[in-house]
Amino acid sequence: MKLRSQQWFDNPDNPGMTALYIERYLNFGITREELQSGKPIIGIAQTGSDLSPCNRHHIELAKRVREGIVAAGGICFEFPVHPIQETGKRPTAALDRNLAYLGLVESLYGYPIDGVVLTIGCDKTTPALLMAAATVNIPAIALSVGPMLNGWYKGTRAGSGTAIWQARKALAAGEIGYDQFMDVATASAPSVGYCNTMGTASTMNSLAEALGMQLPGSASIPAPYRERGQISYATGKRIVEMVHEDLKPSDVMTRAAFENAIVANSAIGGSTNAPIHLNAVAAHLGIGLTNDDWQRLGHRIPLLANVQPAGAYLAEDFHHAGGVAGIMAELLAHDALPHPEAITVNGRTLGENYAGAGVQDADVIRPFDAPLKKDAGFINLRGTLFDSAIMKTSVISEDFRARYLSNPEDPEAFEGRAIVFDGPEDYHDRIDDPALKIDAGCVLVIRGAGPIGYPGGAEVVNMQPPASLLKQGIEELPCIGDGRQSGTSGSPSILNAAPEAAAMGGLALLETGDVIRIDLRKGRADILLDEATLAARRAALEARGGFGYPESQTPWQEIQRGVVDQFDKGMVLKPAVKYQRIAQTRGVARDNH
Repeated sequence: MKLRSQQWFDNPDNPGMTALYIERYLNFGITREELQSGKPIIGIAQTGSDLSPCNRHHIELAKRVREGIVAAGGICFEFPVHPIQETGKRPTAALDRNLAYLGLVESLYGYPIDGVVLTIGCDKTTPALLMAAATVNIPAIALSVGPMLNGWYKGTRAGSGTAIWQARKALAAGEIGYDQFMDVATASAPSVGYCNTMGTASTMNSLAEALGMQLPGSASIPAPYRERGQISYATGKRIVEMVHEDLKPSDVMTRAAFENAIVANSAIGGSTNAPIHLNAVAAHLGIGLTNDDWQRLGHRIPLLANVQPAGAYLAEDFHHAGGVAGIMAELLAHDALPHPEAITVNGRTLGENYAGAGVQDADVIRPFDAPLKKDAGFINLRGTLFDSAIMKTSVISEDFRARYLSNPEDPEAFEGRAIVFDGPEDYHDRIDDPALKIDAGCVLVIRGAGPIGYPGGAEVVNMQPPASLLKQGIEELPCIGDGRQSGTSGSPSILNAAPEAAAMGGLALLETGDVIRIDLRKGRADILLDEATLAARRAALEARGGFGYPESQTPWQEIQRGVVDQFDKGMVLKPAVKYQRIAQTRGVARDNH
């Protein structure tokens, strides 16, 4: 049989089951002739819903996808994906990434689908859908919902998240009130679409294109633009061709593709959540991607995208300047992309796709030789605090560098007194406590915020200083944590620490008042205590039952906590990664009657 779906709908060797499979699918008006025509059945994995406002526009875009599928000779089956909304889900949408992944694997594997359009957008939807496509490995293509239009507040660009983090400091310092704070926040969301800054959403959608899983030029198109509907139509047409070509995720998302994406991430000033998510997608393909790879391949790449939070502009400006295509063209022109020969979903190589692309605004997308920052990638740190944690160098401000990283006798390093908070509630309760005596020489540490401890891993590491320091003009303190932070944050935090405190990592042993040393040149992060003291603390903590964290509130929280891996391993479900290319390796599932 040429098509997978024929084993459901047109299998003369098993007429009894064929009859059972096909009869109910006729009840909404599709015909037997269509289902037995030999046309491929294309799924639209629909992430748009009222619970997911960032992706809601996919409800409209799916209409154009359908038309493209039909025009190319396919049949469309649209179905829902578990909702994920970064700003809506408590305790964190990170819990939903793996849940949506599991559900989509079951849908793609267990139903008569020959190929699928992955409707990506809000932060976690992109990795969840790519992970599922990798696991099942039927032809798949991603379609971004697109970023929002530029936000504006009193003549100034108001970027998603970034405007809120800035206004939050002004609120704490008493410079604005509650109503103005709300006005700034709401001004940053002017249209359908996801974050208009280079947060995790724009990052992951850009990297889906850099990986080769979206049509070239599609990632940056703003959600309301007519081109977004046009690329949706083209995506629908292309997935039908991909089924006939048998072009699968494993053909596109190769080791070479991931290495290209790491380089692209540095050039766009991408989110610190990107290593978690791409490491996870790679794991489901059997590709061992590590945080050391992110530093090795990406640290020396210059920052080209002058987009908030690392720059000044927003996603609409980025699109007009050339978008991902402009970035890739600039990298290709300077031989900075390691694998231009990598294949993409349109059947052409990455180098072929972007050979004719260019930059339309050299202030928004800077020339390779005149970047915003020379070295813009992540540094992977390790030491007695943790085995792996990353720091985003593109958002290190001049003030932060002057204050903490410019000692001529100890360059790129600093030491500070730790102020330890057990979760965000503890931080909010005590950050302004004068008894802590927080000054510019302190390091704020938050723990209990990882995949197990939170649960899910919360975006809480970007902690602002106490109001007393904000009023003095000190807007940043060094921050360390075993949680994440929003990709829209400009804080140069050390985050995604693994193992987390809940897994008895070094952060679990830290006490307020301990001195921490960070050395970026050596890639070290250490508690300045001798091994005997740390061993005694560990033994005492283990005797008390280990590092405590809140009880699970739902069945899924307990299930995920029991099998989830750490951030540096992609926060994947440990039993899931052995299931690879299952459409080929596991065959078709058993009949249901």
